Amino acid sequence: MKQVKSKQRVADHGEVFTAEREVNAMLDLVKPETERIDSRFLEPACGDGNFLVEILRRKLAVVKSKYRKSPADYEQNAVLAVTSIYGVDILQDNVEACRERLFQIWDKEYTANCKKEASDTCREAVRYILRRNILCGNALTMVKVDEAGQDTEAPIVFAEWAFVTGPLLKRSDYRLDVLLKENPEPEMYAFQTSLFGSDAEATENWMIDPVTKEWLPKPIREYPAIHYRRVQEYGE
Repeated sequence: MKQVKSKQRVADHGEVFTAEREVNAMLDLVKPETERIDSRFLEPACGDGNFLVEILRRKLAVVKSKYRKSPADYEQNAVLAVTSIYGVDILQDNVEACRERLFQIWDKEYTANCKKEASDTCREAVRYILRRNILCGNALTMVKVDEAGQDTEAPIVFAEWAFVTGPLLKRSDYRLDVLLKENPEPEMYAFQTSLFGSDAEATENWMIDPVTKEWLPKPIREYPAIHYRRVQEYGE
């Protein structure tokens, strides 16, 4: 595993990849989470995916141990593992390489376990999920970057994937900068609810849970639940 692609990339972007030994040592610090199929991980400077690749390997090992006797259950849980992995990098070639590495690891295990029942439609769905989960952007400013690597005004937007009933998968899009902010001040909550009641939307990017009364990030888009093999029908 090369840690440096070129001296120029180090000079321009400080790009030095983490070695495999260090990757595994760091992930072992949160080992139970890396082995929970639906535990979400975000790598804010993912490079070409050294951390995310190992996380996916660990999750797929758990999927295999639990569901290898049922191709249908294996497939759905292997898709769930992919939906939980997120990454951002400022360089487009790294983003594309990361997506491809993740897909190749997923597809190798999927094909080996599901054999003749493996589906090209499912493979297409996984590629689509990776395009929505591994994005080109600046994780410090939390905006997308252009082809020259310069910040744009467009926020980084991630898709949250949630299985709702059986094979039905629901997509909701959230701004990364909102997800990483602290909840609004309690005083704002008290002010809003005194004026408008518990169902009021406190701000443009936040909403109040009608049951728990807690502040939650508000999705900027929500999509109807659909079979996980058909998520690519949502469009880009």
